[in-house]
Order: sequence, then C-alpha cells, then structure tokens
Amino acid sequence: MARFRTEPAHSHDRATRTGVLLVNLGTPEAPTAAALRPYLRQFLSDPRVVEIPRPVWWLILNGIILTTRPRKSAEKYATVWTDEGSPLKFHTERQAKLLKGYLGSQGHDALMVEFAMRYGEPSIPATLERMRAAGCTRILVVPAYPQYAASTTASVMDEVARCMLEWRNLPEIRYVRDFAGDPGYISALAASVREHWARNGEPEKLVMSFHGVPRFSLDKGDPYHCECQKTGRLLAEALGLPKDRYLVTFQSRFGRAEWLQPYTQPSLEAMADQGVGAVDVICPGFVADCLETLEEIAMECRAAFLQHGGKRFHFIPCLNERDDWIRALARICTEHLGNWLALPAESVELRQQRAARARALGATEGEPR
Repeated sequence: MARFRTEPAHSHDRATRTGVLLVNLGTPEAPTAAALRPYLRQFLSDPRVVEIPRPVWWLILNGIILTTRPRKSAEKYATVWTDEGSPLKFHTERQAKLLKGYLGSQGHDALMVEFAMRYGEPSIPATLERMRAAGCTRILVVPAYPQYAASTTASVMDEVARCMLEWRNLPEIRYVRDFAGDPGYISALAASVREHWARNGEPEKLVMSFHGVPRFSLDKGDPYHCECQKTGRLLAEALGLPKDRYLVTFQSRFGRAEWLQPYTQPSLEAMADQGVGAVDVICPGFVADCLETLEEIAMECRAAFLQHGGKRFHFIPCLNERDDWIRALARICTEHLGNWLALPAESVELRQQRAARARALGATEGEPR
C-alpha cells in the first residue's frame, strides 16, 4: 500500500491559495445510540483525551462504556437537537461563513475558509483534502478553543499532522494556540453579559463555567487551568465585578478521578443552600452552544439550583454568531495569517506567462513545479 496519497493534478497557470480552517470538537450525526457509538469511540480513543494505558482503556471502553453510554448520551442530545441538526455543528458552520464574509469585506476575499470537527463530520482529513484540491498551499488552523489544553488544541494539531504524513507536497501550516486573553474575545463576552443584564437585571453571582479536565493534567504542566482563570479574571474586570460577585468553576466531569475544581453543579447547589437566590451562568470556554451548555448547564444545573432553593437561574448563551465575536475572530485570524495576506495576487496574464515558460522548458501539466 502506497504511503502517500495521489497529489492533485497540477496546472502551471493555477494560482496558489491561502486557507483558514476553523475546527471545533465534534458531534454525532444524529441523536441516536447508533450514531453516538462511533462518535464516542473516536472521541474516547484519542490518547490526548484519555491518558490511561491503551490495553486497560480498550477493555473499559469497549466492554463497558460503548455498551451503556451511547443510549444515555443520545437521550441528552435529543433534548438539544434542532431541525438544523446539532447546535455545535450549525453554529460552527455559520461562524465559518460569517468569517469568510467579514474577511472578504476587509479585502481578503481570495481566502478559502472552511470548518471541520475533530471528531465526527466534516472531518479534518476530508476538509484538508478539499482545501488541497482547491490549491491551498498555506493553511491557518484555528481550533475553536479559547483556552489551550492538550486534550483539545493539541489533539487538533495531532490530527492535522497525521494528515500531513500522507501528503507528498506539504503546505505551510500555522495555527492559533489560544486566545484566552484576546481583547476582542473578552469584549464580546462582556458585551453579551451586559446585554443579558440590561434585559433581565443583574444576579447575585455570575458563574463562569469551563469544561473540566483531570486534575493531574495541571500537575503535569498543562496550562489550561491557568488560562481559564485568566479569562475569568479579565471578564470580571471588564464587567467591574469584585471577587465576591463571580466564581470560576469546571463542568463535565467524567469518571471517578479528581478533575479541576470547584465543580459547577455542586457549587451552584451550595450557593442555593447558602441563600443565594439569583445566579447567571456563562460558559466562556465554548464559542458555540452545544450539549455541554444547552443541556448540562441550561437544563441540569438549572434544575439542581432551583431544587436546592434558588429562585432565579439564567444561562447566558455562547458567542455563536455575534457580530463582535466574528470581528474578533477575523482579527485573530489576520494577525496569525500575517505576511501571507501581503503576498501579491497573481493576475491571469501572469499565470499564463508562467505556464508558457514552463511548457517552453518541456514541462507538462500534472508535473510538479
């Protein structure tokens, strides 16, 4: 079996392109156990996600988790599924389209902008193949994770690198490592909170809930915890909140091991037990609403807070397609694209002249440059 994939047919008069690939976590194709099983297998087989010795984890994953969890997860997905499908997928797709439009309005209409999912469809390999076929020789990868973690951002880059192992003619690759403290991102978060408060009034506490990771990842040098705290501090400063008015927490714990604390739901229950009547929850680590925000926070955590005596619970939606967020994302992209944006555009005439010179030297279409 050949190691390298067949390269796209080459034309000497074809212009090279620059592409932007926006990548989010992923989603099953449907809210069913049958669709959840392959999705969970791919997700939970990633050694960046589960750092347990492979033989042991294979037995746990295939013998226990994949026989019980798909049905339970499917029931949760069904509560947030829409006529457009998975919220995470359609929000990410819209973000990519809006990003393409905004960059075009800034004079960068030649950029190719695509989106992919780390797990599920559209996959990173298939999307990169499409970008390669379209002539992209420079690709900026933008993981949609504001805070860097080995289990998210690094996993995206692992998958990109795996794809490159099968390509003979490699593109230039750049990637956005994180934007936890980006001014535009923080400003968009703050604006979304202010708008919510203008409509609903201010709560006693603002809870900033981030996706959790195992506690040992912090001990081993993963900066995720620190970056979440940074985002929380900057958002509180932008809102003028003193320390006793907000709390950074971590959600979505999986398994029995200790994860980053404080945990979101127990923290909300404790607040209600202590007499806090009104809370708002925002999830700054997610730029698109998904199962973890719409079901875990807006449904499960709301029910838990109210059951413990809380009076008012509001979930503040993710940034999704907000104009200020798309502008911030575009600026993040242009900063990382850097000198790629300054490359002179080739005219049709110039490309034709180059092709003619190549033919005069004996080159034929389909040969490398």
